[in-house]
Amino acid sequence: MDTLKVRDAKDVEEVVRAAVASEQPLEVIGHGSKRAIGHPMATNALLDVSALNAVSSYEPNELIITVQAGAPLADVQSLIDAKNQQFAFEPMDTSVLLGTAGAGTIGGMIGAGLAGPRRIKAGGIRDHLLGAHAVSGFGDSFKTGGRVVKNVTGYDLCKLLTGSWGTLAVMTEVTLKVMPKPEAERTLLLRGLDDVTANKAMTAALGSPFDVSGAAHLPGSALRSGGGALAGLASGQPVTLVRLEGISASAAHRAVSLSQTLSSFGAVDSLADDASAAIWSALRDVVPFAANGALGAWPVWRIVCPPASGGALGQALSRATGGDVIYDWGGGLIWAAVPPGADAQATLVRGQVEAIGGHATLIRATEDVRRAVDVFQPQAAGLAALGERVRASFDPRSVLNRGRMMRGGAA
Repeated sequence: MDTLKVRDAKDVEEVVRAAVASEQPLEVIGHGSKRAIGHPMATNALLDVSALNAVSSYEPNELIITVQAGAPLADVQSLIDAKNQQFAFEPMDTSVLLGTAGAGTIGGMIGAGLAGPRRIKAGGIRDHLLGAHAVSGFGDSFKTGGRVVKNVTGYDLCKLLTGSWGTLAVMTEVTLKVMPKPEAERTLLLRGLDDVTANKAMTAALGSPFDVSGAAHLPGSALRSGGGALAGLASGQPVTLVRLEGISASAAHRAVSLSQTLSSFGAVDSLADDASAAIWSALRDVVPFAANGALGAWPVWRIVCPPASGGALGQALSRATGGDVIYDWGGGLIWAAVPPGADAQATLVRGQVEAIGGHATLIRATEDVRRAVDVFQPQAAGLAALGERVRASFDPRSVLNRGRMMRGGAA
């Protein structure tokens, strides 16, 4: 397979134009950490943007960073951490789940659009992407958005790039909003709740006035392979977690008040600061289903559903598949690991998820399974046609990541 390693946006333009002329589709990669997500692509050429790795500007006082798309995510996070700042959406490190090396690049982070537990409070990646420079499937450079939080520079096309998995354009540079790190955090723990009761407890916490920034539940079975920060968290019992962040006095005061609110569900324990942060990092990266763990060979689904239905759906999926689940976003995000099979139990999973208005993405599976089933949620005909028109307006010849998002399709 040919690897075309570009040095700047001009190189990207030339490579894409050559691909259009020769009708040769390109697989766009940074560090390749997420190549195992999506349908296998039919291409013999890689467009490698990892050399586009510079930080163009960083203005801590303005809470803005502009960075090239191939910059390693870990390096950028270290840079902003030195100024006591963070990406508030908590980008997921998929290397734990997929068994790959490194956390990937900034462009991959945006293309995947996988936000962590603070999504319920801070929003997703698209809410923090202010602007982007990219090259379309025509081989033309374009700019969208700007370098300020409030901009009126025309259509906010950069939002479309989030979660597009490289099928619309090749990002070369992006501007992101960063936020101050909280001074302190507290995590409240409830043990022994079943999934539905835990769902009610998380709903009560999120509906309280105490500014919750994370709400998750791990059934006892999901903890059997949990290492690191999750090891021994609840001695095999289910555990429900609620996070509070802010200045020290406020976090401590709200933790006491919220503990009283949740006391009707059972005894409430707490963790503080580093211990709390380690727990949420493990949840963000779905460590119980890690590739090197007991369930490393099991397919993993990422399910987004109405939060109030999460507990019942998770229980039903566990019973029907014999798998394990983890709840995040107050029950609105379910990670489900299911026993291996020819279709990763796609018919069963999607049938139950669609019945409550949710959608499911197959994040981890073998290449054979990803060829056989729809990795991304199939869309209704009208919505699919609209999406295809949007894609074709960026990349009419489908030269960018052809076939990654639609089985047997152009995109």
